[in-house]
Amino acid sequence: MTHRQRTIFAFSILAALLLFVGFGQSWSVALVIINLCLVSAVMALGLNLQWGYAGLFNAGVMGFAALGGVAAILVSHAPVEEAWSAGGGNLLIALGLFALTVAVGYIVHRRMAAGNARRLVMLGVILIGYWSFRGFFSDAVRAIESVDPVRTGFLGGLGMPIIFSWVVGGLFAAGVAWLIGRIALGLRADYFAIATLGISEIVVALLKNEDWLTRGPKNVSGLKRPVPYEVELQSSDWFIAAIERLHAGALSSAASAAERQDILAQFIISGSSIFVKLCYMGLFGTVLLIVLGLSVRALNSPWGRMMRAIRDREDAASAMGKNVIFRHRQIFILGSAIIGVAGAMLTTIDGQFTPGSYNPLRYSFLIWVMVIIGGSGNNLGAVLGGFLIWFFWIEAEPASLWVLGHAIAVLGDGSAIAQRMIDAAPHMRQLLMGLTLIMVLRFSPRGILPEYVRHIR
Repeated sequence: MTHRQRTIFAFSILAALLLFVGFGQSWSVALVIINLCLVSAVMALGLNLQWGYAGLFNAGVMGFAALGGVAAILVSHAPVEEAWSAGGGNLLIALGLFALTVAVGYIVHRRMAAGNARRLVMLGVILIGYWSFRGFFSDAVRAIESVDPVRTGFLGGLGMPIIFSWVVGGLFAAGVAWLIGRIALGLRADYFAIATLGISEIVVALLKNEDWLTRGPKNVSGLKRPVPYEVELQSSDWFIAAIERLHAGALSSAASAAERQDILAQFIISGSSIFVKLCYMGLFGTVLLIVLGLSVRALNSPWGRMMRAIRDREDAASAMGKNVIFRHRQIFILGSAIIGVAGAMLTTIDGQFTPGSYNPLRYSFLIWVMVIIGGSGNNLGAVLGGFLIWFFWIEAEPASLWVLGHAIAVLGDGSAIAQRMIDAAPHMRQLLMGLTLIMVLRFSPRGILPEYVRHIR
């Protein structure tokens, strides 16, 4: 089977699985899965850029996704004016003092000669700056978090459309990636993985505890959508007219006007849910196509060939005059920015930001499994892995319950074995992930769609 045929076959199987869910369960469930798969595919493309192109082991996917979620709050949530009045002034002063401390420290480090004198001056600058910053910052935090903590207790955001947060989330993630790159990209691969994991845990810990910024464990909900609300559609004349035209046959068979209204109401409710999900699918699909197109173009460009040469023969590339650390930093920032965009998209579809949900299993391990199973270094493989793994992750439990339902019919409802099997159904997704990973690595070690390299003769 050629590479092209293998790609078509793999995506055909994926389409068949999604159609099976649509016909077997509901199209609303199928569309929910597709939307989550689209976001996961964008994340997988970002990680594939880092690992597949450059061989950078980024274990901190979770942190960059969380930064995208923070961007959704800071961009879309309305500003809490009472909180700004209570502590906004002190907070701005604290940030100004922090910036001044960094600037003075930088000047001292650049102007003074290396030695004990410079160390003492730097220590004094840091201590004085921290003492000044901490006083204003602590007062600001206490004042902000005391403002109606049940509903707000934080500063809020800019009140702009949430779709702008996708760009801001990418910028946040890129900024943190630049900082990590300056600190850790000179380390060996295993130490770099540990550094990215540690820094991502620090980022998530800050988001969980800084209530003045993200409300911490109290979460932020009710973020404005970039698509219509179901309630608005259900009362819109144009939408009702469209549903009537679409289901004219079923409505004409109603025995009475009251029955027709009941049937129409059901169609409107289900139709509004599907329409909203289709709108999300259009937005997320557009982002995925843009990222995929740019990734493919980059991979086939001289820059992409250079990155693969650095990945495969780092010493040889360095000997040829390539700045390996700079190129690693460059691609690490690009991949992290894509993950940040996907993190903002995920918060958009959820409509809320829950720092407690950012755990390594969902945001780091699963994205890595997507890239490995799909095919490291292959952009379409990353997309395929994003769809397949998230599909299995969501459908593992209902599929297990369906299978167990038939088993219980044989064992009997009162069977202790049957009850034990039902209790174990929620854990089948972890078992399925491990089994899928083992099977793919056993029979296709380079992934379902391995990296395709053109050989020029």
